[in-house]
Amino acid sequence: MGERRDGPSPVSGGGNGVVASDSSRLAMVQVVAPSQRLRLNPNKDHKPDSYDDLQLDFSSSIFSSLERYLPPSMLSLPRDDKVKFMRDILLKYLPHGERNRVQKHREYRQKIISNYQPLHRELYTMHSQTFFVPSFLKAINDNSEASFRSIMSEPSPGVFTFEMLQPRFCELLLSEVENFEKWVNEAKFRIMRPNTMNKYGAVLDDFGLETMLDKLMEGFIRPISKVFFTEVGGSTLDSHHGFVVEYGKDRDVDLGFHVDDSEVTLNVCLGKQFSGGELFFRGTRCDKHVNTGSQSEEIFDYSHVPGRAVLHRGRHRHGARATTSGHRINLLLWCRSSVFREMKKYQKDFSSWCGECFREKKERQRLSIAATKSAGEVV
Repeated sequence: MGERRDGPSPVSGGGNGVVASDSSRLAMVQVVAPSQRLRLNPNKDHKPDSYDDLQLDFSSSIFSSLERYLPPSMLSLPRDDKVKFMRDILLKYLPHGERNRVQKHREYRQKIISNYQPLHRELYTMHSQTFFVPSFLKAINDNSEASFRSIMSEPSPGVFTFEMLQPRFCELLLSEVENFEKWVNEAKFRIMRPNTMNKYGAVLDDFGLETMLDKLMEGFIRPISKVFFTEVGGSTLDSHHGFVVEYGKDRDVDLGFHVDDSEVTLNVCLGKQFSGGELFFRGTRCDKHVNTGSQSEEIFDYSHVPGRAVLHRGRHRHGARATTSGHRINLLLWCRSSVFREMKKYQKDFSSWCGECFREKKERQRLSIAATKSAGEVV
């Protein structure tokens, strides 16, 4: 298998300027209060409260996720008591400087939401029947590996593609993004871009779509990830960073070789008319091996089709080729698991998902077998 590198070494797609990393700092450990400790494993039968209506330091979905780890004696307490307890936990793991950043971002987001008037309010709550194509909805409702595979292609290991969004939803979201950008220009409001690599595009969470995108992650992406990406926290996805990127004339042209700041990435083309812009994939890697070469079976190019989704691990190295004509806009949802990020700190073997770790492990096994066989022949 020949190795191949494609462009410069991949970089992390982090630095997105949003409060997306607060959940990744959750330490799911047995420490918090003198008399109360978090559970090691979540209570899967417990239905957590909703915290969407509260003004909180952290995303409301983080509180709902963390509630499953509360000691049994706390589950029946009033919501305000649980909030106080969980907030104290979160603040223990968020440095003071980061807390200031969180607060500033909350103020920034509140300023946008207080002044921006949405064009299509139907986008701001989840309407699955009008957002998604029937085949995708049926697969989610059946909720089995067989139902998911029935609508998916896996053209390269760990890269799944499927029809997902209705054309009308794509049109409305494109129109909403254009309306938001028009408001930004008229108000001369300086906005944060999606990440350090894209100079154009917008963070959807910042102008009111966070709750809808939470529902998208929890109800539609997490069930699929639980089946196909369980080894990278697919079943415990609890926060997201949602944004659109724009490519074409007077926009970004291409995107360098990189990995995402996510456990699982959803990438859906919204339109419009364009040429080029293919995604290229080059294998999944852990931090240690992120700059290693690619094996021939890891090399795959994908051409975008409006409404069609690509789902892959965040650590799956990829980039976007130049959009040579027209205008391409994609919806990205970086899905994260605070539990996986905490557990990863204590792991050294990532062979269940890192291609290079897996190859090194197989090579050690081969040498061990060869040495045992050789020793047996000597005897």
